Amino acid sequence: METGELACEKRATRPKGQNNALRRSGRVPAILYGPTTSPMALAIDRLELKARISAAAHTRIIKLKSNTAELDGKHVILKDIQRTPVSGEILHADLYEVDLNRAIRVEVPLKFIGKAKGVANGGILAPLERTATVECLPLEIPDSIEVDVTDVDIHDVIHVSAVKFPDKAKPIFDTDYPVVTVLPPTVAEVAVVAAAEPVEGAAVEGAAPAEGAAAPAEGAAKETGEKDKGGKKPEAAEKKK
Repeated sequence: METGELACEKRATRPKGQNNALRRSGRVPAILYGPTTSPMALAIDRLELKARISAAAHTRIIKLKSNTAELDGKHVILKDIQRTPVSGEILHADLYEVDLNRAIRVEVPLKFIGKAKGVANGGILAPLERTATVECLPLEIPDSIEVDVTDVDIHDVIHVSAVKFPDKAKPIFDTDYPVVTVLPPTVAEVAVVAAAEPVEGAAVEGAAPAEGAAAPAEGAAKETGEKDKGGKKPEAAEKKK
């Protein structure tokens, strides 16, 4: 396991508004603690802390650099990072001191490798867990734990007990929980549009007249008030006789 370095310095905890002034100066308030370490307030450069966070997968153990003798050379892990909800800027960091000769428990990311058989059959790979808890020496923490999903078919499940962990990393779990499965393919529902039925009484092109319906008189005018061939209305022609 590769280690990184992080410069820090002790900070005062009073006055109360000092943390805001610290942030405005480009530094982040932090706290260092551990099983044999009393909590100690620190200040860390924001940009340097960001660099350590981005490289956390490869530099999980961090060595502190400081002009203060009680801080310099200590090995820590980033236990917690607090951020602003909108911008994501770092507000505070928790550092946990570790003894390189004593095993610790940490969360290690799971890395799914291979193409699942169920995916080739149209299924969907569904990771159920993204990390696993292991116990090992600080310098032997794996960057990730590989889970081979090649033989996983639809509805098959890999449980944590079936995962191959590195020899020096002991898995810690109370129940044999599932970590990945393959879901069946999703079938899109096709809406069936029913044929529109004709409105009652409406004429249908090409249909025969309804039984009992009066057929139009031969030679009848198409519109009410339409003139006859002589150019006179039917009523007017009748009065003239």
